[in-house]
Amino acid sequence: MYKAAVMGDRDSIYGFSSAGLDVYPVEDAAAAEVRLKSLAGEGYAVIYVTESLCPLIEEVIDLYRESTLPAIIPIPGISGNNGYGMARVKKFVIQAVGSDILFSD
Repeated sequence: MYKAAVMGDRDSIYGFSSAGLDVYPVEDAAAAEVRLKSLAGEGYAVIYVTESLCPLIEEVIDLYRESTLPAIIPIPGISGNNGYGMARVKKFVIQAVGSDILFSD
């Protein structure tokens, strides 16, 4: 059976445990990189990462971009949405389609 996890600052992720997800609070990029690699190796199918943490570990996230599992999904943290998730979607759509069809004028 696949598992799901949430990584980020403690205040942003603690509520996810009540939904049955495994929560992993991390406060810096080095710890987040180690934790993400560990979770990917432990059979987690979905790993949610707060948007504030994603830019700090983007190189490690990119290692799994082409893989079927785990799916690494950016989520807003307690401080709100910083646009990281939408920027990634836009980038992937442009790569796939060759044009910015999401945000055209």
